[in-house]
Amino acid sequence: MAEPRFEQVDIAAHEYTGGWEHFVGGGLAGFDCDGDTLPELFAAGGENPAALFRNTSKPGGTVSFVKETPESLAITGVTGAYPLEIDGDGVTDLVVLRVGENSLLQGLGECHFAPFPDLKLPASDRWTTAFSATWEAGNRLPTLAFGNYVDRSNPDGPFEACDRNELFRPTGNGYGDPMPLEPGFCALSMLFSDWGRHGRADLRVSNDRHYYVRDGEEQMWAMETDPRLLTARDGWRSYSIWGMGIGSRDMNGDGLPDVYLTSMADQKFQYLAGHEAPEFVDAPYAAGTTAHRPYTGGDGRPSTGWHVALGDVQNDGLDDMFVTKGNVDQMPGSAMDDPNNLLLQLPNGGFAEAGDSAGVASFARGRGAAMADFNADGLLDIAVMNRRAAMEVYRNVTEPEGTWIGILPRQAISNTDAIGSWIEIDTGDRMIVREVTVGGGHAGGTLGPQHFGLGDSTQVKLRVIWPDGATSAWQGLEAGKTYVVARVGNDFDTLPY
Repeated sequence: MAEPRFEQVDIAAHEYTGGWEHFVGGGLAGFDCDGDTLPELFAAGGENPAALFRNTSKPGGTVSFVKETPESLAITGVTGAYPLEIDGDGVTDLVVLRVGENSLLQGLGECHFAPFPDLKLPASDRWTTAFSATWEAGNRLPTLAFGNYVDRSNPDGPFEACDRNELFRPTGNGYGDPMPLEPGFCALSMLFSDWGRHGRADLRVSNDRHYYVRDGEEQMWAMETDPRLLTARDGWRSYSIWGMGIGSRDMNGDGLPDVYLTSMADQKFQYLAGHEAPEFVDAPYAAGTTAHRPYTGGDGRPSTGWHVALGDVQNDGLDDMFVTKGNVDQMPGSAMDDPNNLLLQLPNGGFAEAGDSAGVASFARGRGAAMADFNADGLLDIAVMNRRAAMEVYRNVTEPEGTWIGILPRQAISNTDAIGSWIEIDTGDRMIVREVTVGGGHAGGTLGPQHFGLGDSTQVKLRVIWPDGATSAWQGLEAGKTYVVARVGNDFDTLPY
């Protein structure tokens, strides 16, 4: 197995700072905003202004970023952001989460943004720490879910003062008042996912046990006409953790999305038991995914996990897990020297720690992260947002163990990034399945080509199940390239990226 190696890249200083309202959050958004196919990074700042890092990397060569923030993005109070193409014009927009009023910013090209002239959310002054989006049937605009943390106006807070979450369904060409999702248990991550591949994305919410009200737990909202919480009658298992972030991907090859939940102390890797009920079962301890204590640095107290990014860092055909770690602030019961994890998937389905040897075992207070190919060399790189410490960028310099392919699905008119579609790749000896989603992680995410490590495969077959359920025919593709997969009817044409 190829040993992963990362080299830290020098970038301009940027920190996520602030008092108790910025103990959580600190997200990173990764997306191409200038049209050169290389992803930029938009970084939350908390009490500092947020910052945009333009990608000046050389394709196939060095990784470099320049801090170049337009006035429209130099916002204070930002906890995180998610790229999302909202209006169907083909230019990526931004959803900015804040302590204060959240923003929907229209992409204008060349990394310039402005508030939508005719598309706004009702004014609000909440503490938003989670987000996800999906397209429901028949809608031109996406459905938006915002997860809110503590109700800052509650005089009895902050403990047991969790705020409600909010769902915005489009009404014609805009958004009206939100639909409250109650009870709220201090959400720190949420994700729309068609967990059972039934054709409808439901909303999973991961909650912070530290501020739980009585009987607080993890949640799954069935996105019916009137959304409702799934219960034991639906097969949902009651589950209470100090939830920080959600990662979702088919990790065991059964065609269904598994989840990784970051937390204080144990991280939870859960397999979906079957598609008939939302029954998620913890992977055994022997799988090596709990990452419950620091593996280097000598601090034996429990770890605090935040963002999880899933991807194949060696291109061996097996997806790995990168988890940011860091104390909330000065919590004495939790580790202070708490290195990030890089959990490599093994051929037997287990995972092994490689963060220290790979060069990503930072002891800064990690928060959000982005995993993407920053320099178009076919290897996934990593960026980490830190609290009260400088943001970090790592170039992947691993000697790859196999080949790769990048897939960017595209539709016309609305939902141009085909959120909610399923990508299926047949390598000849196994099937790789990937759902295209927006949300999860901790306060940030990436939008761009889906990277697949392929191991020894040099030719694959691809098909796409589009968001409306239409299924394309299989097409053969050559490895080592990124393809725009542009929908034509139910099928697709492949275009160079």
